[in-house]
Amino acid sequence: MGHLHDDVIRTVSDRDVRFIRLWFSDIAGTLKSIAISPSDLEEAFTEGIGIDGSTIEGLTRSFESDMLLRPDPATFELLAWRGETNATGRMMCDVLSPDGEPAAADPRRVLREALGRAEEKGLEFYTHPEIEFYLFEKPYRQGEPLVPIDNAGYFDHVHRGQGQDFRRAAIQHLEAMNIQVEFSHHENGPGQNEIDLRYADALTTADNILTLRTVVKEVALSMGQVASFMPKPMIDQPGSGMHTHLSLFQGGKNAFHAPGAEYGLSKLGRQFIAGLLRHAPEYSAVTNQWVNSYKRIWGAQEAPSYICWGHNNRSALVRVPFHKPTKGTSSRVEFRGLDSSANPYLAFSVLLAAGMAGIEGEYELPEGSEDAVWDLTERERLAMGIEPLPTDLFRALETFEGSELMASTLGEQVFEFFLRDKRQEWQRYREQVTDHELRSTFSRV
Repeated sequence: MGHLHDDVIRTVSDRDVRFIRLWFSDIAGTLKSIAISPSDLEEAFTEGIGIDGSTIEGLTRSFESDMLLRPDPATFELLAWRGETNATGRMMCDVLSPDGEPAAADPRRVLREALGRAEEKGLEFYTHPEIEFYLFEKPYRQGEPLVPIDNAGYFDHVHRGQGQDFRRAAIQHLEAMNIQVEFSHHENGPGQNEIDLRYADALTTADNILTLRTVVKEVALSMGQVASFMPKPMIDQPGSGMHTHLSLFQGGKNAFHAPGAEYGLSKLGRQFIAGLLRHAPEYSAVTNQWVNSYKRIWGAQEAPSYICWGHNNRSALVRVPFHKPTKGTSSRVEFRGLDSSANPYLAFSVLLAAGMAGIEGEYELPEGSEDAVWDLTERERLAMGIEPLPTDLFRALETFEGSELMASTLGEQVFEFFLRDKRQEWQRYREQVTDHELRSTFSRV
């Protein structure tokens, strides 16, 4: 890593960088940041920069406070929206304990360890996310409706549209930071957009998702708009998900591909999907961590509500997309349950763990479903062995709490804090008296 340190220090000098932002994540996936000057770079690389970890949700136990941030020099990029003069750089950081060991509650550490367990089996985990979000004319204010920036729909080309201008600016910023974008387009809801990142190893993708969220919010503010990754901001409009394509490579070859097999899917790929399905109730609290997440999943607008898989079935939790016969390297599975507001480090960790459990346990993949699962009756779904996902955060947490796989994947400290924090969120939600209750009940009783 020494030469990377030197490269960063040289770039900072050559590009007139005045501030370097050290970025890291809390357990909810919220981006945290501190700024240092170029004179502090050497210390940051060799010793780490001290922070008060007690101020960060879940980062330390009550009797701990001092923590260290050690920047990853491979992630150094200039913040495009800060300009070329008096430039600002950023690096993603690993969080360390005072003795230099990886912090138990660092989400980036959780993913590193999950990837390490797969690498011991000779497997590399790659991900390709499709990230949805809404653009609104102004921030949410109590009692006022949200106003999307347009009334367009899926793939609509809006002439002189603000969303079109927005996507162009956001993509230019992302690509200036060496984050490759594959597609972008208007999504189904009014003011809803999607930006798809090119596939990369899961750690790089998780770093890039945190960066994309920041870029999207910065560009929106610069254009007088407000961006939100909330799973379901409007009752009568689609939620925002993050359909993510997953693949495992072994020895440089796609381990999910088997020429001549059904859908070109290898035995290992089938076992991976079986793991995703069997453990779905256990990891839902991580992939869908908010009370509001379950309004998206059960909101009747094409979000996956049931645990099944299929090929050309967009109601399924897991889909095996079409790939060109000449491109076996593109064999993959698409996981459709993720919120775009999930903590990507933890979400990728639990999805990988579930898939690896399927491989190691040699799970049998149940029959796929090509029916629109929402249109089946409850009796038909039961006959096909199709179970529902948790219907709310409370039920998701009940299953999560009893999962040895989740506890071992996340580690004791993250597991316990996550469970406690989300129970508190549910309790606060349960205590609310909503407008809906007042409208439907007040005058009747």
